[in-house]
Amino acid sequence: MNTIKQSDFQNFAEFYPYYLQEHGDPTCRRLHFFGTLGVISIVLGVIYTGNLWGLIWVPIVGYGFAWVGHFFFEKNRPATFKHPWYSLAGDFVMFKDILVGRISW
Repeated sequence: MNTIKQSDFQNFAEFYPYYLQEHGDPTCRRLHFFGTLGVISIVLGVIYTGNLWGLIWVPIVGYGFAWVGHFFFEKNRPATFKHPWYSLAGDFVMFKDILVGRISW
């Protein structure tokens, strides 16, 4: 299997194949999916209630699910540490790709 090395990517289109490679374990992908769903739910709840304190849970839920997936199932280091913005975008694109069936989970 060809592996893409973590390097300086010129854009998100170059980064996303690397991101998917780092999320090959189905349990890791599921945990990311539910973490992203949790983040979306929290943000919608904050918008609905107007209680900004709910935003404290966004990084806890988002990173909590994702990091369990990486450290215990994927056994790799999250891309967030070197590419935080691309990684965040990757979470949402992978979430969408799972929803539309482009990626299995």
